[in-house]
Amino acid sequence: MGKYNHTVTDSDIGLSINQIIKANFKFSSRFKTKMKFQKLVDLNGTPTPGFITPEVGDEISIRLPEETSNFPAEDIPIDVLYEDDDLMFINKQPGLIVHPTKGHPFHTIANGLMKYMLNNGQKYKIRFANRIDMDTSGIVIVAKNANSQNDISLQMRENLVHKQYMAIVNGVIRDDEFTIDKPIGRPNEESIQRKVLSEGGKDAITDVKVLERFYNNTLVEVTLHTGRTHQIRVHLAHIGHPITGDHLYEGDAPALIDRQALHAAKMIVNHPMTGEKLEIEAPLPNDMKKCLAILRK
Repeated sequence: MGKYNHTVTDSDIGLSINQIIKANFKFSSRFKTKMKFQKLVDLNGTPTPGFITPEVGDEISIRLPEETSNFPAEDIPIDVLYEDDDLMFINKQPGLIVHPTKGHPFHTIANGLMKYMLNNGQKYKIRFANRIDMDTSGIVIVAKNANSQNDISLQMRENLVHKQYMAIVNGVIRDDEFTIDKPIGRPNEESIQRKVLSEGGKDAITDVKVLERFYNNTLVEVTLHTGRTHQIRVHLAHIGHPITGDHLYEGDAPALIDRQALHAAKMIVNHPMTGEKLEIEAPLPNDMKKCLAILRK
């Protein structure tokens, strides 16, 4: 069972355990309630009520409930970009979905993480703080406890997470930088595709910056200000520049790449416990590198 520790200092004199925890940790309200009723707070190794006032040098520990996932472990490579006791950032390869579903119960990132945990003596419930499409590569955040997941989710909702993608699109984009501010939604309930809708869509804002132009393609950097399903794919297709290789949005390019050339390249978040700014980058996968090499000839 993991835990967080704090040694009482002079600045904590006169404060209760609850007040010290509030001042030093960013726990969600839900977890604070769980701490109280499951008696997860120790003072010098003994479960202690939060109203007690500790002394300088005392050790406050908050124990995390032991949780685990039960997906079958599979030998799927996990490319770790960053890892600590609360979070893991991985560089997802294209062709894999993140979480098992009825249609894809095996060969997912979650199955690979189960094997990774076994190999590294770890045990926690797998919680994904973000998800990307099966054929999109790049950064996926794994929260190792509920508190971390809640904090990252809140940052996402409040638009505090910087999400930057790299994409190769069909056609030559003339403007160097621009913003697409068009609502997105399903044209009907049965549709897998999303579209820009004049009525009934959800707000969607995408910044686009041209990095390199080719004969009939463009490499762009895309920054999301909202997180709608297929947002980048829909917005770029809407302006007449579908992502190269994107079969669903008429970007087929079999001579270049056999999936959408879209990569979650950079993410900036605040660490859920320390508040430290984490800036994580994921290198381009080989298939997009090969695509660019062909275009540069």
